Amino acid sequence: MAAALAAAVAAALGALLLAPGGTEPPGDGIAAAAAASFSSPWGAAERWRPPGVRMDQALLLVRNELPEQGLRLLARSGACHRCSYQLLAVLPPRGDGGPGKAVVVDTQHPLSLLLSGSLAGSELCKIRYHFGEFGNYSLVIKTLSTSTKTVSCDIVINEGPINSDLPILFAFLVYMGILAILITGRLVMKIDPVRNWVYKKLNPRETDRLINSELGSPNTTDSISSDPAPHLWSATSRQRLRSLDTFRGLSLIIMVFVNYGGGKYWFFKHESWNGLTVADLVFPWFVFIMGTSISLSLSSMLRWGSSKRKVLGKILWRSFLLILLGVIVVNPNYCLGPLSWENLRIPGVLQRLGLTYLVVAALELLFTRAGADSGTLEMSCPALQDILPYWPQWIFVLMLEVIWLCLTFLLPVPGCPRGYLGPGGIGDFGNYPNCTGGAAGYIDRLILGENHIYQHPSSSVLYQTTMPYDPEGILGTINTILMAFLGLQAGKIILSYRDQHKQILSRFLIWSIVMGIISAILTKCSKEEGFIPINKNLWSTSYVTTMSCFAFILLLLIYYLVDVKRLWSGAPFFYPGMNSILVYIGHEVFEDYFPFKWRMRDSQSHAEHLTQNLIATTLWVIISYVLYRKRIFWKI
Repeated sequence: MAAALAAAVAAALGALLLAPGGTEPPGDGIAAAAAASFSSPWGAAERWRPPGVRMDQALLLVRNELPEQGLRLLARSGACHRCSYQLLAVLPPRGDGGPGKAVVVDTQHPLSLLLSGSLAGSELCKIRYHFGEFGNYSLVIKTLSTSTKTVSCDIVINEGPINSDLPILFAFLVYMGILAILITGRLVMKIDPVRNWVYKKLNPRETDRLINSELGSPNTTDSISSDPAPHLWSATSRQRLRSLDTFRGLSLIIMVFVNYGGGKYWFFKHESWNGLTVADLVFPWFVFIMGTSISLSLSSMLRWGSSKRKVLGKILWRSFLLILLGVIVVNPNYCLGPLSWENLRIPGVLQRLGLTYLVVAALELLFTRAGADSGTLEMSCPALQDILPYWPQWIFVLMLEVIWLCLTFLLPVPGCPRGYLGPGGIGDFGNYPNCTGGAAGYIDRLILGENHIYQHPSSSVLYQTTMPYDPEGILGTINTILMAFLGLQAGKIILSYRDQHKQILSRFLIWSIVMGIISAILTKCSKEEGFIPINKNLWSTSYVTTMSCFAFILLLLIYYLVDVKRLWSGAPFFYPGMNSILVYIGHEVFEDYFPFKWRMRDSQSHAEHLTQNLIATTLWVIISYVLYRKRIFWKI
């Protein structure tokens, strides 16, 4: 079944998304190619592409009909907050005999174009336009009135752009089709004659023996007993909730997909600075569910008689292994040369998970009280039985948050304004180019050194930052601990209201609303203008509260569907959720090996990148399913 599913997904995606590679037209440059034909019913994959125009770009031919010398065309991305305009081209005057100036423009976000005269600060015209991928455009600059010297800038579409989002729709339809086939097959297999016929074809001797014996024909119980899940759940149903592994697996699979490239779509990449994309959701969700699992696992171990000393030893060992794997095995600075102290990246995803696990698990172990997680303690306010017994943990975490706020907004950073939260580079009109991340970046560079942190932050493209900055740095770890602690709170709710599904669901909803209100206050419901903007690079407080709001809602839905109503088994996300460490490390280690990656026919095609990334992600789901069937689980 796993092999058939892999073949079906690969074949369907390949047939629908892959197209013959584009070829470049003859010509000596971009300007010569501006007039090339772009016609094709399937978009850029079969169209002539001008040389120099790449994915998420378009061709713009500037036709200047003004006689002035020294005109400059400047550009600024609509996603670049408070950025200075950047020079795009110096325009030749009218009558030089050339076809105009051809430039390449970005198509991911709307672009503001500014025509500046020879005099400093003079603006002749300004226009805002969202160009389409592989489109062919002209910018016509002319004088509307000779008396008033009014200049107009008009965009003319020479050849329309492609719809680069169509591959996503095709991929969605492929997966929905496969899902419909699997659901239909599952329903058909519930029909006794069909099930008996299938079993007889697959294993005729065994089926005949069963039919001729006193057991009768195979029934639903027989078919289910072949699955190891019921045996597993019969022994551990009280300790392990299927919804938690499903939540973890969902986060992990999205993480694998975006790490592999996400089809090279900008919304499957991390946000350049403030704001959220799909890629910014998954890591905090993984941290959240890790906190939930800490609460349940520690409660189980202590309930079964393990001493706190023994549990603490396990916590220390697991934290050490996570940090070691992150430093030695999963290290992006390998691309800078052989592993050595000179370029070893010290922070990282697994390193932060290890430190967060250590602090949250040790905190829970230190202050846990007998009977607190079972609701047997007598309390003056039963409605807060999942909070009041744990007031020491809350005080400790809130103190950590105060430390984050003080360091972020009060620590003096040389050459930067106090409390700076910006990206540096050309942001803030280029006034603080070396202040990327403010106090967070400064602390990492001071303690770890510039060579030991991430060299290519997400702000380096849009904001043109040159300073190294690590999104998994020291200061952000404090708020990662807060995120895990909120996940720990979800676990306490499950333990305190054991088997009271209505209470659990209602408290998940309440916590989600509370976190959402805090986020609205901190951000002023704005992307850029809040007190503390949502920022994954900084792991800002508003980022944590927003992600916790989403996490509580998502856990509520999955818990309701999987564990309460049992309308969904959690598949296919349940399987990678049961082997999360193996899948994460495996996808990092084997990222550049076949069949997870291959040489592309057309590296400038979203369709081909999306196909490769989806197939690679699907393979890890299938691998985790096979391991689950064989009862192979890698735990540390």
